[in-house]
Amino acid sequence: MDVKKRKATVPWMMMVMFFLVFSANFPGCFSAASQQSNKKKSTHPKAGNGFGSSVLFPVTGNVYPLGYYSISLTIGHPPKVFEFDIDTGSDLTWVQCDAPCTGCTKPVDQLYKPEKHILVRCEHPSCGAVHYPESPRCETPDDQCDFEVDYVDHGSVLGVVVTDFFSLRLMNGSLIRPHLTFGCAYDLKIPGPYPPPSTAGVLGLGNGKASILSQLQSFDLTRNILGHCLSGKDGGFLFLGDDLIPSGIGWMPMSADSKHYLSSPAELLYGGKPTGIKDLKVVFDSGSSYTYFCFQVYEAVLDLLRRGLKGKPLDTVRDKALPICWKGMKPFKSVHDVKSYFSTLTLSFTNTRNIQLQLQPEAYLIVTEHGNACLGILNGTEAGLEDFNIIGDISLLDKMVIYDNEKQQIGWVSANCDRLPNLDSNYNEDFQQPYAANFVILEENYPSTQDSSKSNIGDRKQEL
Repeated sequence: MDVKKRKATVPWMMMVMFFLVFSANFPGCFSAASQQSNKKKSTHPKAGNGFGSSVLFPVTGNVYPLGYYSISLTIGHPPKVFEFDIDTGSDLTWVQCDAPCTGCTKPVDQLYKPEKHILVRCEHPSCGAVHYPESPRCETPDDQCDFEVDYVDHGSVLGVVVTDFFSLRLMNGSLIRPHLTFGCAYDLKIPGPYPPPSTAGVLGLGNGKASILSQLQSFDLTRNILGHCLSGKDGGFLFLGDDLIPSGIGWMPMSADSKHYLSSPAELLYGGKPTGIKDLKVVFDSGSSYTYFCFQVYEAVLDLLRRGLKGKPLDTVRDKALPICWKGMKPFKSVHDVKSYFSTLTLSFTNTRNIQLQLQPEAYLIVTEHGNACLGILNGTEAGLEDFNIIGDISLLDKMVIYDNEKQQIGWVSANCDRLPNLDSNYNEDFQQPYAANFVILEENYPSTQDSSKSNIGDRKQEL
């Protein structure tokens, strides 16, 4: 359908090669906030038949060279399949749509086609959830609910909030088709140095009310819990609900003052020895390919690595894949060939007894197509993240990571993520489907504090 120009904004943010959202009161590089210890087995009741209210998705992708993980979702009537990046760092799910679209990366026949009757109006609570903590900026309550995403590198995504059927298969075999709220993105500008993503949109899995997970929970269809298991070989799986939570998993409380998956304070160890870095808080974000530390922590980690490599048969080398790379006497075939030269980084969560996230060399190194070993920990301050610290996909590989929004806790355990679990807790052997794409940086856009005269985005805002 044709569109008219109009103005709208929504607070939302993204990062280099991944999508991520932060709240305005996100803490800095270090924090001394304390949390209560909470290590115990899962106590969530199950559906009567053992497997019931969870949804299980096969995941495709990898950290390198593809740069993201994704799932497929079926939307609309008649149903149409779209591929989405999975992102625990954002709430709003959005898909490229033909309204018509400017700058979309998918062919017209692969875009979502919105209809007038599915528009969400400004007066609807769903619009308020999308714009939270701000209020929708509308001339009348009957106006359409719009959203806007601004990139740090001056790219952006603009669209309108809609609602439509999502076809989901529960683990008990039943098919549900809830009406869910999401974004119809009709104007994309991605001017960064990376090629545009091959996916149709982003699946927001944050803990805000606008996320698909929160909406399913509000309909009493699933528990407000999600988990992912990302394979270091390619692929993995994602689940919404509590049916696949391992017994005996240790839990770390989420920070109570953040709407994101923010850890309690941690001490950083290298090779099992203290580094002097304490009170470090990190966000767990599946939308980030790599791990990001703020400048002080990043420089400290680099210094530790370089000191540990003295006398080792490695030389620094330039590689377009990542900023810090090393070469050996001959090209490396995998991280296994080089990991003996490096030690384990450990995040020891100081207010939660015996809870550690161990980052062995496989959790922070990649081997590129040129046979070089590169550091998958990046300078978040240099990337435009200021003092934020991010645990990205590279550091979560071959772990089942659980985000329990009902009890405000995160848990993880080493797992075989190569195979898809079925209803009998066995595995499906045919389970790897790689894809490729990269992303750019986004920054949070709060209309009440921005000077609209400095942006040209207003010229692109439209009405369905």
